[in-house]
Amino acid sequence: MLNVITGGAGFIGSHLTEHLLAAGEEVVVLDDFSTGTMANLAHLRRSRSLHVVTGSVLDELLVRSVVRGSDRVFHLAAAVGVRRIVEHPLDGLRTNLRGTENVLEAAAENDVETLVVSTSEVYGKNTSDALREDADHILGSPLVARWSYATAKAIDEAFAIAYLKEYGLPVRIVRLFNTVGPRQTGRYGMVLPSLVGQALRGEPLTVFGDGRQTRCFTSVRDIVPAVARIAASPETVGRAVNLGGAEEISILALAERVLSVTGSDSPIVLVPYAEAYGEGYEDMRRRVPDNSLARELVGYSPRVGIDEMIRDVVAGLAEPGLARADTGPARAMAGGR
Repeated sequence: MLNVITGGAGFIGSHLTEHLLAAGEEVVVLDDFSTGTMANLAHLRRSRSLHVVTGSVLDELLVRSVVRGSDRVFHLAAAVGVRRIVEHPLDGLRTNLRGTENVLEAAAENDVETLVVSTSEVYGKNTSDALREDADHILGSPLVARWSYATAKAIDEAFAIAYLKEYGLPVRIVRLFNTVGPRQTGRYGMVLPSLVGQALRGEPLTVFGDGRQTRCFTSVRDIVPAVARIAASPETVGRAVNLGGAEEISILALAERVLSVTGSDSPIVLVPYAEAYGEGYEDMRRRVPDNSLARELVGYSPRVGIDEMIRDVVAGLAEPGLARADTGPARAMAGGR
């Protein structure tokens, strides 16, 4: 089977590429390397089943040429990370809206099955216990970058379902909750690698807000096989499926676990949101997924615990280039990806 992975040189995309190649499938990676890196694919470059195309999902003609002749598209290319979304909102909107439409249009023209990777950000301020896929999306003002990003990702999902209804395109959607693991860095505001990087460098662990906001972290090792199974299941067509962790933990408690696992004696410092992002930034107090549908459809059951996730990130940051790139304070907030 020939798979196209947009954003395939990124953190999650590179792990998905690795997984599909190990299963004996062929992969074409389309990536503009704005956040992904060739280093994430370096260990796979000798595979004759891997083909890397440098380019953007905003390039309509290129997307069409890459998708033509493929069997399945995994659309992961997107603006990711709190810092990047806040600092470059226009780039984020263009990539998440125009890029997704380009991918869906190319897939529809060639009748190629497509899986769109979305995010828990679409739930916005909904702090209900165990968010189901049909939970309300409670968003703040579209004038705030975070909520414009969440709105764009929700529109991506709406685009996908519209292509199914109007063109019969077999589409699936997965919503990821705070995925972590090797090859993820803290450059774009991802909280766990930021905290781990600070601990390893002996710097203060910076946690924004009061640190009591809670999340459910998930290992990329649990996520990627589930994504592949969802893409292959006929029962998932036209559905959005949560993929999240099983353990709810506060960001402050996460920082304490990082100190314990790494053996660091760094202090934990609380930093007001306004100091990091300016006035008006909003965060969610709680985000917990209901994974029942994923468990029912593809047997999803996350197995990697928090301490093991931390050890995986530690090992990942020890890879050449990553430790140097992982700088900056920890943005202790939800990054659904």
